[in-house]
Amino acid sequence: MRRKVLSSILAAILVASSLMGCGASADTAADTNATQSQQTDSTTAATDNDEMKNTSGDEEVTLRMAWWGSQDRHDKTIAAIELYESINPNIHFEYEYYSFDDYFTKLKTLVASDEVWDVFQLGGNFPQYMDKIYPLDEYISSGVIDLSGISEANLKTTQTKDGVQLGITNGINTYGIAYDPAMFEEAGAKLPTDDWTWDDYKEAADLITDKLGIFGSSTFVTSDAIAGLSTYVGQQGELGQYSFYNLDLTGMGFDDPKMLEPFIQMRADMIKKGSYPDAGASAEVTNIENDFLVTGEAAMTWVAVNQFPTIYDACKEQGRTLALATIPRVKKDGNSGAHIQSSQMFCVSQDSENKKAAAEFIAWFETNIACNNILQAERGIPANEDVRAALSANAGEGQQIMYDYVDKVSNFPTPKEINVLSPDGHDQVVDNYLNYIQQVASGEITAAEAAEKTYADAEAIFK
Repeated sequence: MRRKVLSSILAAILVASSLMGCGASADTAADTNATQSQQTDSTTAATDNDEMKNTSGDEEVTLRMAWWGSQDRHDKTIAAIELYESINPNIHFEYEYYSFDDYFTKLKTLVASDEVWDVFQLGGNFPQYMDKIYPLDEYISSGVIDLSGISEANLKTTQTKDGVQLGITNGINTYGIAYDPAMFEEAGAKLPTDDWTWDDYKEAADLITDKLGIFGSSTFVTSDAIAGLSTYVGQQGELGQYSFYNLDLTGMGFDDPKMLEPFIQMRADMIKKGSYPDAGASAEVTNIENDFLVTGEAAMTWVAVNQFPTIYDACKEQGRTLALATIPRVKKDGNSGAHIQSSQMFCVSQDSENKKAAAEFIAWFETNIACNNILQAERGIPANEDVRAALSANAGEGQQIMYDYVDKVSNFPTPKEINVLSPDGHDQVVDNYLNYIQQVASGEITAAEAAEKTYADAEAIFK
C-alpha cells in the first residue's frame, strides 16, 4: 500500500475563514509519525469494539482520501484512519493532505480527469463540485448508515435545499454572544435570556456604558453582516419566510429595504453613544484573544461558538467567568434566526469504485466515539449527540458551555429550507454596509438611506 504524505509541499500559511467558510487553518511541514504512534496507542483499547466494524464484506478495498488543514488535523486524521484499518483489515487507505490552496488546485486537476478521491473534504464552496458528489441517501435509507444520533437541523447543514444528503458535517457551529455576568450585575443591566430582543441587547449595552464607562458590546466586525443583519432579516415574518439572499442565490430573499433600517439605526446609535466600537476601535481587535471583552473594555462580544472556550479560558485566567447567550430576536416570541452550520464535510466521489465502503467510513468517522476521542472536535463540534456527550464528559468549563449551547440551538425551530452560502460579490456588499453604518453614525446619511444602499448593492450582484 502506498501512502502519500505530502509534508514536503505543505506551506506554513494561515487561511482566514468565516464560520460559514471552509475552515482552513495553518499548515506546517512536519513529521507526523511520533504523534500518529502516540494517538494510535491511546486508542488500542477500543479496537475490539464490534460496533465499529465495517459492513462492506471481506473483499480487499483501497480507499483514496484527501483533506486540507493544520498539522494537528493531519496527525489526528491519520490516527483515526489507522484505527479504522485495525478493526477492518480488508480496508486500506491511500491518503493525501494539503494546505487549503494546494488542496483545491489538486482537486480541480482530479475533477478534470474524473479521478477524484473516494473520500474528499469540501467546505462552503461545495456547489462548485456538485457533479462529483455521490449522495448518501441510498445508504441511509437501506440502513447501511445510521444517522439516528444526528438531529434534523444538523443533517440539514450538508443537504441540498431539496433534502439530498451530500455528506455528513465534520463539525457544526453557530453564533452566540459571550458576556461577563459580573459586569452586567455591576451596571444593573438585565442578564440575557433565551428570548431576549435587540432592544434588550441595546438597552443593556447602553446602560453598561453609562455605568462602567466601557463598551457595552464589543465589535462584530464582518460578522455584523452575517450573524447580525442577515439574521435580523430571517427573524422577521413567519419561520423561513425571509432570508437576505434567496435559497437559489439568484436574487434577494426579501423585497423591502426598510426591513434593514432598524438594525442599521441601532448599530449607528450605539456607535454614537460609545456603547459599540466605531471603525477605528474595531480595527484594534485583530483576534479573539485581544477582543475588548478579554481586555475588560467591553461586557459582551459576538462569537462563533467554537471560539468560546478560548475566550472563556483567557478571562478565567483573570478571575472572570463568562457565559454564552443566544442571538437577540426581533420579538421575544419570534424566530430565533439561529442556524446550525457546517464547517466542512467529507463526501463520497462520483468517480469512486468503492462508494459503499467510502460511505461507511464517513459515517464511522463522524459518529464513532473512539474515533472522535482521537479527533477531539478539531474540525468543529460533533453533530452526533452521543459523540458530543462523550467528549463533553471530559470537557473543560468553557467547552461544556459550548456543547450545551449547541445542543440548545440544535433544537430551535428550523426553516424547512435554509441556505447559509453567499454569492460572489457579497464581501464587497459587507464592506460597503459597514461604511454606511459609520456614515449614519456621523450624520452623513440616514439609516433609511443606508438600508436602500445596502439593498441596492446586494441586488446588483445578480444583474
